[in-house]
Amino acid sequence: MKLPDRMRYIEAAGSGDPDVLRVATGPLPQPQPDEVLIRVLAAGVNRPDVMQRKGIYPPPPNASPVIGLEVAGEVVAAGREVAGVKVGNRVCALTNGGGYAEYCVAPALQCLSWPAAYDALKSAALPETYFTVWANLFMMGRLTRGESVLVHGGTSGIGVTAMQLAREFGCTVYATAGSREKCDACVQLGATAAITYRDEDFSERIREITDGKGVDVVLDIVGAPYTMRNLECLRMDGRLVQVAVMHGAKVEGFDLGVVMRKRLTIVGSTMRPRTTAEKGLIAAALREAVWPVLDAGRCGPSSTRYSPGRSGCRPSAIGEQRAHRKDHAESRGLRHEPAAG
Repeated sequence: MKLPDRMRYIEAAGSGDPDVLRVATGPLPQPQPDEVLIRVLAAGVNRPDVMQRKGIYPPPPNASPVIGLEVAGEVVAAGREVAGVKVGNRVCALTNGGGYAEYCVAPALQCLSWPAAYDALKSAALPETYFTVWANLFMMGRLTRGESVLVHGGTSGIGVTAMQLAREFGCTVYATAGSREKCDACVQLGATAAITYRDEDFSERIREITDGKGVDVVLDIVGAPYTMRNLECLRMDGRLVQVAVMHGAKVEGFDLGVVMRKRLTIVGSTMRPRTTAEKGLIAAALREAVWPVLDAGRCGPSSTRYSPGRSGCRPSAIGEQRAHRKDHAESRGLRHEPAAG
């Protein structure tokens, strides 16, 4: 297959609102020895993309300045050290940037095949949330069968994925959301109970629901305002897993005594600074434990199709409006949407 010398991509002409995004042209990226080149058929829209566009989440050194952390498409070239991924394979990938483009490079270790019956649009909605949830909730948070978990932001991309996987692997799930409608959706997705955080104190409700026992793990995206109440929700030897700090990272009045008395563990991480080897271990675990579940159709993302026009700004605007959600993917208006399969 002869590849073009140049491609179209979405560039941010400065920092700011979605209208800073525009279609540009540039050279095709060249894969390093451990990377593959992917013809992008769909790319996910995520909160870090919005933050990068606003200029408050710059890419790390040596990463592509082009926005976009997850894609799905066809491998069209591979570096000499690549094993296990071949030209012609359909993959979804957690990228190191560059996803808002016709072509994107990604480390082969960060690529996974499309689950059975998935198209590009649905596959592109997988990597960012599934890598994040598996690494934090199951690897670092050590959530295991028979335990209980409170998931904040139950209808967010992270929340939906966490609830589905926790339920699938035999855990009791509780969730918070901003409306009764969203709470009902959480229950449909597998939560035993869902709490409307605007109307109820979630820590008090968790004590009531669990007969004062609390939960084994709390998965939080809110940050400082929730921290002490999160600790109150945990039972002895519980774990607080922090995957975002949307409302602040500095906790006033933090009481270490609670941590000591209940033998609690607080962990947290971000995905982008991890090494390729670390992300590869997460991908391998997903391939073994989670991809068979997706193949069977028991879990998976919901997706919404958008037609961004020529600038690519509309999906970014919608992604910002749905500030805590990542349940959609976008073909970017650069390529046709593929057929299912």
